[in-house]
Amino acid sequence: MTEQNTADAAAPASDAAVPAPEVAVPADEPQLPAPAAAPTAPAAPTAPAAPAAPAVPAAPKDRRKLFAALRWTAAAAVFAAVGTGVAYGITGMERTDVPGLSTEDDGRWTYPTLSKPALPAGAVPARPDGSRGVETHYAPLTGLLLPAPQGSTPDAGLKADKDQLVSADAFLEEYAPDSRAKLKTELEYEGLRQIAARGWTTPDGTRTRVYLLRFHAAGFADGFHGCTYDTRPAGAPVLELDPAWSEVRSKQPVVTDQHVAGYPVGLASTDITLYREPKPANGDEQTKLGCLQAGDIQAVIVQTRKGEVATVPFHQTVILQSQLLS
Repeated sequence: MTEQNTADAAAPASDAAVPAPEVAVPADEPQLPAPAAAPTAPAAPTAPAAPAAPAVPAAPKDRRKLFAALRWTAAAAVFAAVGTGVAYGITGMERTDVPGLSTEDDGRWTYPTLSKPALPAGAVPARPDGSRGVETHYAPLTGLLLPAPQGSTPDAGLKADKDQLVSADAFLEEYAPDSRAKLKTELEYEGLRQIAARGWTTPDGTRTRVYLLRFHAAGFADGFHGCTYDTRPAGAPVLELDPAWSEVRSKQPVVTDQHVAGYPVGLASTDITLYREPKPANGDEQTKLGCLQAGDIQAVIVQTRKGEVATVPFHQTVILQSQLLS
């Protein structure tokens, strides 16, 4: 039997699977528990959900008020831009070109900005009206001369040196020959120190000569008689007081709106006398003579023009020269 069992064991297994014999388990044998399932990884703890933000109620909107504010803002910006442009345009215009401000041209001349020359160290300004008893000008005489207006040309016939100084003989050529000898004697004995002059001719043909005569003191200047009836400018046989000057003296401000920087518009406190030739006599050329005294300085202004010397620029020239001396 042993051989037979051995042969059976060595026999090859067939292709068909032979079911394993069921092994009967005795009823009284204890049952083994079923293998437990493989433990699963514990789930990652989840973060608590963030509490929802409380709903913010939308601000009430009044579209009409918003649009109105935008419109007014835009309008203000437009008005500001337009106003700036208009202001810039007006300031860049001549007064006569501004509607509503234009004035009829009265013939006045355009002078450079006027300013007084610097005084020497320690000198005090002159007070021609005697309010402080100081009637002496310490500034350079040529610095007190009225500058020529714009558009004029220098008077080539004026006998002045490079420093704008002239001799007494050159000044007296402005007077008639029969008046010169007497006037020269007065100048020699009345303390004349210096004469400065400037002359120009404007496009309308008006020839202007301005002379400043400096004396040793105001009392000597009082003795100058070159602006009285008994003296005659060259070519002017008869002179009379300028009738238009009385009207000018009664008005403030006067014919010019230009003045020396820092000084009010109007007449300076100087003794001013104006004469005119009633009718042109010297080749149909009229002469006007302006005289003004300011302390120790006597100013003589002569204007001539074919036909008639215009009143406004003549008065303007005298007034501005007066303000420079005041």
